[in-house]
Amino acid sequence: MLFTDRADAGQRLAQALRHLEGEKPVVLGLPRGGVPVAFEVARALGAPLDVIVVRKLGVPYHRELGFGAIGEGGARVISDDIVRRTGVGPDDVAAVERAEKAELERRALRFRGDRPRLVLDGRTVIVVDDGIATGATAAAACQVVRAQGAARVVLAVPVGAPDAVARLSSEVDDVVCLSVPQMFRAVGEWYDNFAQTSDEEVITLLGQMAAREAEGNGSEGVEEGVEEAVEVDAGGVRLAGDLTMPEGATAVVMFAHGSGSSRRSPRNRSVAAALNRAGLGTLLFDLLTPAEEAHRANVFDIETLAGRLGDATRWLRRRTSVPIGYFGASTGAAAALRAAASAGASASTGRETGGVTGVGAVVSRGGRPDLARPRLGDVRAPTLLIVGGRDTLVLDLNRQAQAELRCENRLEVVPGATHLFEEPGALEKVADLARDWFATHLTPGASRPE
Repeated sequence: MLFTDRADAGQRLAQALRHLEGEKPVVLGLPRGGVPVAFEVARALGAPLDVIVVRKLGVPYHRELGFGAIGEGGARVISDDIVRRTGVGPDDVAAVERAEKAELERRALRFRGDRPRLVLDGRTVIVVDDGIATGATAAAACQVVRAQGAARVVLAVPVGAPDAVARLSSEVDDVVCLSVPQMFRAVGEWYDNFAQTSDEEVITLLGQMAAREAEGNGSEGVEEGVEEAVEVDAGGVRLAGDLTMPEGATAVVMFAHGSGSSRRSPRNRSVAAALNRAGLGTLLFDLLTPAEEAHRANVFDIETLAGRLGDATRWLRRRTSVPIGYFGASTGAAAALRAAASAGASASTGRETGGVTGVGAVVSRGGRPDLARPRLGDVRAPTLLIVGGRDTLVLDLNRQAQAELRCENRLEVVPGATHLFEEPGALEKVADLARDWFATHLTPGASRPE
């Protein structure tokens, strides 16, 4: 079984866990890669999501050999047998625990912020990872969860090594593993896209689920809107999408994803959530069908991608009358500018060109506007280019492209950020810049959040 990415794996795993829905489980993701999988499981089951932070206690002269593990809330699991066989003394145990406890607290604070840890006493707990090779970390996590009071512990993973799955089956109440290939070498081999999950993605996903949970409990806060799964008609091609329209939305932003990405992109979903909180609607959809994505050349076919975006814009225009903006990333930014250029040419000539009407603003994140040549001069929508300060090649390309734009435009450089804006605070800066740009140009009379 091959998975597209962690989101796809999580959605498929959720189907295999439906029988637990009635037990009102808690879902815990192992950071970092297990959290995107756990997010989809929790969302499908309507369950609360948290991160399970554990630290293995390694024998001082052989760190790979663990004599125990610790977790939050003072949870502590020690193997007396390993301690005895390795000759680890009380002072060594105490020293290792002190060091690992400090790192445990740092990571828990980093991922969860000031939100309290979910209480597990008497609950069914589903521990989720993106796969298991040796199973050592998963085993430690399940032991810690048990020590924190869970009544039933279920380990759920998309793929795992046969020997590890067999061993773990005797240590937990149940193991749900979608694929146990005999020729297992590494977890990443079973994913089309196994890009590293960043701390920022973990923080974003946990925050999104915490906001949903608070909303469901009637907590006060800004309404983010209900996400609706839609099929976008792009010139007769049906494309999967997620449309979110907060109550009283004053505009809607369409997301054009870049190469190797999709509507499930945690980075774009993070930006979309910020726009929703500001009262803006969002449409995240795939510009290509799964079959088309299999051919790498298609993700660089800017003409086709722009045409799809234009068709999707006309589809959205039939559903809403509010102003529309584009948010593009990587090659998706070129598609957004190319589609906006068609709209600009149509508006300036007064002739029907098959372009898009009503594109009010464009934001590019780490984009390739140079791929929209030679139509950059036709763009009329106010355009914001956001680039990481350490993404030097793309920064140079954006500066060159900016010189060709004839619309209102601005280039914002996020200091210290690389191409994917994985650095602490970088993605939040992108979201703030995009929110303010769209608020200014799509809803000029609306007040902006601080």
